[in-house]
Amino acid sequence: MSRFFFNDRKQLVNDAIEGLVISAPHGNLVRLDIDPAIRIVARADWDKSRVAVISGGGSGHEPAHAGFVGKGMLTAAVCGDVFASPSVDAVLNAIVAVTGDRGCLLIVKNYTGDRLNFGLAAEKAKRYGLKVEMVIVADDIALPDNKQPRGIAGTALVHKIAGHAAEKGKSLSEVRDIAQKACDNVYSLGLAMETCNLPGSEEEGRIQRGKVELGLGIHGEPGASIVETQNSKLLIDTLVKPLKAAVGDDRVAVLINNLGGVSALEMALLTKELAHSALKDQIAWLIGPAPLVSSLDMKGFSVSLLRLNEMFEQAICANVQTVGWQKPVAFAPIKTQQHNAVYEGLEIEPSDNPQVKALVGTALQTLIGLENRLNALDAKVGDGDTGSTFAEGAREIARLLEQEALPLNNTAQLLQLIGERLATVMGGSSGVLMSIFFTAAGNALHSGTALPEALLLGLKQMKHYGGADLGDRTLIDALQPALEALRDNGLEAAISAAKSGAASTATMQKAGAGRSSYVNSENLDGVSDPGAVAIAEVFAAIAK
Repeated sequence: MSRFFFNDRKQLVNDAIEGLVISAPHGNLVRLDIDPAIRIVARADWDKSRVAVISGGGSGHEPAHAGFVGKGMLTAAVCGDVFASPSVDAVLNAIVAVTGDRGCLLIVKNYTGDRLNFGLAAEKAKRYGLKVEMVIVADDIALPDNKQPRGIAGTALVHKIAGHAAEKGKSLSEVRDIAQKACDNVYSLGLAMETCNLPGSEEEGRIQRGKVELGLGIHGEPGASIVETQNSKLLIDTLVKPLKAAVGDDRVAVLINNLGGVSALEMALLTKELAHSALKDQIAWLIGPAPLVSSLDMKGFSVSLLRLNEMFEQAICANVQTVGWQKPVAFAPIKTQQHNAVYEGLEIEPSDNPQVKALVGTALQTLIGLENRLNALDAKVGDGDTGSTFAEGAREIARLLEQEALPLNNTAQLLQLIGERLATVMGGSSGVLMSIFFTAAGNALHSGTALPEALLLGLKQMKHYGGADLGDRTLIDALQPALEALRDNGLEAAISAAKSGAASTATMQKAGAGRSSYVNSENLDGVSDPGAVAIAEVFAAIAK
């Protein structure tokens, strides 16, 4: 099935343009009403007193190209169908509509359809007595021996530089020469782990799981090679090596471009890797991370380098009024500020108790060993991280155990210390809840309460603050009956109660608390709560 929101496939681009124009923050865009098949977005404030700068191409690369229309950048953009060049007539109408005596520059990505349609339109426009020049962006370095490199994300940098020159009132020949110089000094390379999904088409699974395609085109064309890793640092290094070879040690602006389907979290991570790459000492300006020249929902990104001079630097930093351009930021290492942690450290004295050490060690290794199993269970009823969350807490306590830093002969302090560390190292609500449990139990034990009752008091506080209770399909369904059985009948009874409680969660049709409460009953049926399973497995392990 198609993975694409749309109403009418034939009207998709027209509808999207309408959405773009009405949402433009500066209110400075218009669609030229010529013909439904001619899709031109232009500046509403244009007066033909300067050189016009026009670009365009197939849709699906948003915000390129219409998102770059506005003061200081493009005068107009001509939008073709998805991944299809606009027609000669569409380009010609755009030229005639916005070009005055100063002339017009066309900026075209190096694809055959774009070159032909924009080129023929330029020749026809000259018959109207208009001055038209064209530059071709060919910034893709994926195939070094290719005589016709493709135009990809570096095109946005050429738009910005040419638009700035035109806004400053330079002549057509000057704007053309500046744009051409920009074309000659921009280099791009991209990769993806999933190609894009076209509206109305079946999903394509060309790239195998765990692999990345290097140098694929912005229309999903196969890349130059397959990289056998998804490691962010290795992938950035793979892109940086040929890019750095192209620019040498010159100062550069870097554009990190989301091809459409990469999360903001991942783009931030990739930006961090770029900041620590072999380019770190020569990056002057950073543009992005952001989608600038995308490829629908492609799960990939590209990096573009612009070799800088004073003119280019002024141009990319100048203000614009567009939807899609990202203002560059001066590149610098991360800023940090020293601050004393708010930390109420417990006064503890490490001590040894072989029996307690063995019990604690067994419980910890059980939780660590359950990581993948619990994650798999949680993926069915939650967000898939329960195993990792519990294992992270267990690893921290195991580290303290190995360092002989635990008060093993003082159970109250041991529980309090475990509660303190879990609040720090375990993520999400699980860490806080388990910290409350151990802290409250330790406090009760310190006050003279017997261990089984202290553990139940810890459970009571966990339920009070967390909001869950018996029957809500959480770890409480295993923990409460186990602790009650421990108090009344001993460890063997507790093991049996924990096991039965965990199994009961698989038949509960609705969760009353936790992540499972957001999941419908069909997804819960037959799946045990991962937290309850963890409790049952720990009780079983420490009895062996």
